[in-house]
Amino acid sequence: VVSAIGVGCNEWQVCEAALRERDFDCFLLAGRYTLLEQDALDTFLPLCEERDVAIVLGGGFNSGILATGPIKGAHYNYAEAEEPILERVRQIEAVCKKFDVSMKAAALQFVLAHPCIPTNIPGTRTKTHLDQNLGLIEAPIPVEFWAALKKEGLIRENAPTPT
Repeated sequence: VVSAIGVGCNEWQVCEAALRERDFDCFLLAGRYTLLEQDALDTFLPLCEERDVAIVLGGGFNSGILATGPIKGAHYNYAEAEEPILERVRQIEAVCKKFDVSMKAAALQFVLAHPCIPTNIPGTRTKTHLDQNLGLIEAPIPVEFWAALKKEGLIRENAPTPT
């Protein structure tokens, strides 16, 4: 007996097209709603809210750069990050430092603030990483931090944030 059906992919546009054609219960979406990418807020995530569809989000660190920071060789979307992305991560990192917030914690908590995203699958290679991620999910982050990211144009004004 099938109790739920979904689609998994790396592009929210594919998921949206599928949802406009058929009913789905969930989507596994990798790396397309993060601190660095919020275009899914335009049409896809509102459609998911309207249709009561859940998103299981993978790749919340955008292939690593939101975990490692803008270091040499940092990866974004499965490739070495280019300068515009490195600069944007530097800007996010600066706000994190100002508020004494871990960028990893911010990346993990940001995605879970969206009402359609009850599940986040961060990349975890070891039990130590798992334990760290669990701690980061619960790390306190002041609401002023999220307001600062919005004020500086680093996340969209309409992006839900933790309260």
